[in-house]
Order: sequence, then C-alpha cells, then structure tokens
Amino acid sequence: MPPAHTGAPVIPGASTPSFPPTPAQDSAAQGPAPQGREPGRPGYRRMSLALFAAGLATFALLYSTQALLPAISAGFGVTAGQASWTVSAATGALALFVLPLSALSERFGRTRMMTWSMVVAVGVGLLVPFAPNLEWLVALRAVQGAAIAGIPASAMAYLAEEVEPKALVGAIGLFVAGNSVGGMSGRLVTGWGAQLGGWRVGLLSVGLVALVCAAAFVVLLPRARFFRPASLKPRAVGRTVAGHLRDPLLLRLYGIGALFMTVFGAVYTVIGYRLVDEPFSLGQGVIGSIFLVYLVGTASSAAAGQLVARTGRRGALYLAVTTTALGLLLSLSDSLVAIVLGLVLITAGFFAGHAVASAAVSRTARTGRAQASALYQSAYYFGSSAGGTLGALAYHSAGWAATVGIALIAVLGVVSITLYGSRVARAERSPLGRAAAAR
Repeated sequence: MPPAHTGAPVIPGASTPSFPPTPAQDSAAQGPAPQGREPGRPGYRRMSLALFAAGLATFALLYSTQALLPAISAGFGVTAGQASWTVSAATGALALFVLPLSALSERFGRTRMMTWSMVVAVGVGLLVPFAPNLEWLVALRAVQGAAIAGIPASAMAYLAEEVEPKALVGAIGLFVAGNSVGGMSGRLVTGWGAQLGGWRVGLLSVGLVALVCAAAFVVLLPRARFFRPASLKPRAVGRTVAGHLRDPLLLRLYGIGALFMTVFGAVYTVIGYRLVDEPFSLGQGVIGSIFLVYLVGTASSAAAGQLVARTGRRGALYLAVTTTALGLLLSLSDSLVAIVLGLVLITAGFFAGHAVASAAVSRTARTGRAQASALYQSAYYFGSSAGGTLGALAYHSAGWAATVGIALIAVLGVVSITLYGSRVARAERSPLGRAAAAR
C-alpha cells in the first residue's frame, strides 16, 4: 500500500455484511447465531494481530528496493531510471491486478485469497536477493507486486464482513497501521542490512521479516464466518466499472490520487541517489532512516477528517498541495536539515491529500463502492510507477532540480483539477444549474 498508508478505508471486493445473519443462515445454524467480532469478543485480538502482520509484511516487501536503488545501480552498473523499474514494476503490477483479484475474492473467499497472496509474495521475496541481473530482478518484483494485490483486495472486505460495524474503524485502523509501519520498516531494514552486507543482504533481511509475519498471519487469522461465495459475473462488473469511469467527479478524484502519488513516488525513489552523492555522501543505513518521516504522514492523514470539517474537501486539498509544493521547493537547498524538513512537508501534504481523495471516492460512489475504491487504488499505484520512473529519468538527465520539476508539474495538475471541480460545484449551485439538474 505506498509507499504504503491511507487515511480512509479502501474496500475492494467488499460485500455487504449482515449482522445478525439472515433468517436462512440462522435457521441452518446450530445454536446461537455467531456475532461479528469486536473488542472483548473471542478472536478479535487474533484477527487484528493477523491483519497487522499481513499489512506489515506486504508493504515492507512492496517498497523493499526503494531505499536500495543507489546500491542496485552500482551493483548492476545501471542508471537511476533503469534501477527505478524495480519499484515501478511492483507497484504497476499491483495496480493492474487489484481489481481482478477483488473479483476473485468474492468467489473463492477472503482468507484463501490473502493466504495465497502472502505465500507467493513472501516466496518471491526470498528469491529476489538472488536475481542474477536487473532483468530478472524487475521480473520477480512484478510477480511480487501482482501477488501483493490480493491483500488490499481482500483484507478490507474480510473486515467489513467479520467485524461489528461499530468496531470496524478501529479494526481497519490497525490494518492501515500495519501498512504504514511496513512501508517504513521495510526501508529501514533494507537500508541497514545493505550497509552491513550489501543490497542483497538488505533484501534478504526484509524477506525473512516478511516470512515471520506471514507465519503469524496464517496461525492467528480466524476463519471467516460470514463470507458467502458469489458467482463471477464479468459483464456486471464491467458495467459497474464503466459507470464509474463515466462519472466526472470520480474521474477527478482518481486523477488527484494518481498525481499526488506521482509526486511521492518521484521524491522517494530518487532521494536516496541525492543523499548518497556529494556533498552528503550518506550511507545506506542513514538513508533508510530518512523514511522515519513517514510517521508525519500517519499523523497528517489522521487529521485529514478534522481538516475537511473546517475547510471543506477542496479547501483541504488546496492546503495539502500548498504544503507539498513548499516542501518540494525547500528540498532544493543543499542543507541536509532543509532537505529533511522539505521531506516532512511533502509527506504531510501527500498523506493529507490522499486521505481526502480516497475518502471522497467512498462517499461519491452510490453503487459498486468496492469497484470504485479498487479503481482509485489502481490509479494511485499507476501514479507511483509513473512518478518513480519519470523522477529517476529526470534525475539522471539533469539532477534533483529536474525531479522536483516533474513533481511540481504533478502538483499543478492537482490544483487544476481542484479548481475545475470548484467551478463545477459553483455552477451546480447556481439557479440555472439547479434547474438543469431538476430536468
């Protein structure tokens, strides 16, 4: 997930939970009907720990090569743009597979999908350190990203079905926390592992951490009690997806998510190259520790709801892009302190904007919310792939200023979309707009 943290739940493939079960289910049951899980009831803690472990493992794996790109470039003798494909291939494959895997989880079950996704992702993760060349490394990372797509495609749906509605936000919060901690810790583990024994040791270290988390997930996760298999109906899914892609507001939100992630992908894919070069010459472990600023994003996404309540959705987006742009400009300095402060502002602005946009998708979609959220995730991770690749190419051609230029163009895109949305909203509130809507 992105780097891996979100401010609002994204529930690909979720079906509507039933609490209590339907009469047919109740009559078929022996004894009292099962209740949804919540704090204090059996299995809730095991479920929460299992999904925290899943989130940590998968997002540690997803961005495991990002902090190691300078070392990978040196090891294979390739450019920053070529090495960046080890990140872009994983996030791009996730973007491609999250929607189809969300549909498969409706037929074959959430727990089965999550388990097999974990097994494949971790298994590939243990092979990645032994890739003989860049081509093999990129191919293995693409397979890994496709496997990881089965986790967000199923975990949120599992929680929506198994947890009492009043406890759902807390349960989802723990899973999202696992995403955020995984995205951060994966970079830390690989960075310090690489400093001690090279980039292959760094990747093997995060693979072993993910293996332990996967084992904990399999042991702890309670069986699903409310899942009911649904038949796969590609035409129905296709009609729903087509309807979302014709919705102007959803398209704007998808664009905002993709552009915000373009900024984030460009900055965090390339920042390691800048810090390993003169005048900083930092080691891989120190560079990996830079990702501790992710904790700022955790706080800013949590505060996004209050921000929207005070300023409105578009006001919150304007504040998020302004914060991000200021961080980008500050990062142009040759002062390490200024660069770190710039990363703090970029991270805070990105996570706040992402939280606002992803929450708006769930509110906007009247039907097919699962597919609407999956489409947002696809756009989001395509943005990550595009930002990482374009940012690295720009850095290789003209340095950090060029990478910042790519990111600022994406920021201007968010501003343009938001301004257009404000103009549309004003038109709809006008007397002529209300009359047209009434007709």
